[in-house]
Amino acid sequence: MRSRMLSGWRDAVRRRRMRGDGGFGSVEFAVLAVVVLALIFTVIQVGLYYHARKVAQSAARQGVEAGRQFGASTGDGVAQAQTFLNRFGGSVQGASVSSAGSSAEEIRITVHGSVATLVPGLTLHVVQHADAPIERWTNP
Repeated sequence: MRSRMLSGWRDAVRRRRMRGDGGFGSVEFAVLAVVVLALIFTVIQVGLYYHARKVAQSAARQGVEAGRQFGASTGDGVAQAQTFLNRFGGSVQGASVSSAGSSAEEIRITVHGSVATLVPGLTLHVVQHADAPIERWTNP
């Protein structure tokens, strides 16, 4: 009885192999390829976003360091941040630098921009800021 069941199962497997897959393999490959490509593009897009974020943060820090020095102005900080973005900020598109929020005792540099995207119509924005106290002369 058991050998009849096994031989029946073997015959069914043989018939299935001889029939072929009927094109299901191609459909499965096409669906899987789309999913894999979507995952690859997502990983690349996340990498572009984090890179643009780090570049904007570095530009803001450079601006703060230049603007907080004794005798410097917030305009010096904005200029330094803009120079940094011009040299290294290719991943931050349409970048703008401002010193809004600065006071007589503290400098704050903010960098706004957008990220290059792989998906048409998708817009990702980056806003990073840095702040620090301004160096000043005091009597002991």
